[in-house]
Formats: sequence, structure tokens, C-alpha cells
Amino acid sequence: MNTALKQTQNNVVYLYTSKVSCGFPSPADDYIENPLDLNEHLISKPAATFFVRAKGDSMINCGIYDGDLIIIDRSLDPQSGNVVLASINGEFTLKRFINNSEGAYLQPENSKYRPIDINENSDFQIFGVAIHSVHKLL
Repeated sequence: MNTALKQTQNNVVYLYTSKVSCGFPSPADDYIENPLDLNEHLISKPAATFFVRAKGDSMINCGIYDGDLIIIDRSLDPQSGNVVLASINGEFTLKRFINNSEGAYLQPENSKYRPIDINENSDFQIFGVAIHSVHKLL
């Protein structure tokens, strides 16, 4: 344990090989796999990836909360159903992009908010697809 603690102080974070069942941990599972690089797990295309902070509560029903760190991949082709970072009429927003036979719109994930229609008069651009949300539990 002291070795892992010492290496953690050098900015190395380890991934335990056993999965957590949210029950009582087994003492037999007290071993470490390899250092964990979150970039490997969260970012596949670093040159096309950036981070933004979420603001507000319009996406809480899909697990995105005020202050969350959102990882955006601008290399992905936005598909209907993706959560996207978009600009509409000069304002940035993070919403679920819907494009179907009824038209295109940005869908919030909170019933307090209404969808934002996208039409030929909208100044609309998608800057990337949200691929991860990182938030504190405390």
C-alpha cells in the first residue's frame, strides 16, 4: 500500500483489476493492474477533443449537471440522438440533437425546458459531440 501511495503522489493513478460490486470488498482483490491514464479511456482523438463546463439544469435527466466537465469530440459526425455542443442564434448550448421526419431540434433533458427548433432562419452550428461527463459526487 505504501508503494501505491508513493506513486500516486507522483501523479500516477492506478486501476484496480477487480470490478466493484458496490458491496463489501474482498481482501483477495487487493492488487493493482497498471497505472491508469484517463486520456486513454476518455479521449480517442486528442487533437479533436476539448472540454467545456456545463451550466444549468437542462440536461439533468441524462446525467449532466451544473458544473460538470464535458468532453467534446469535434471529429464525430453528429447523429440524431447525440448530445451536442451547438451554437444557435449566437448562444452556446448543450442539448440532445434530434433530426427526424418532423424536423430538427435541440431537446433538453429536463421537462422544465422546451425543445429549440432548428429551421432555415436559425443561425445554427454544431461544434462537437459530447462523449463524457465528469462530475463530483460530493
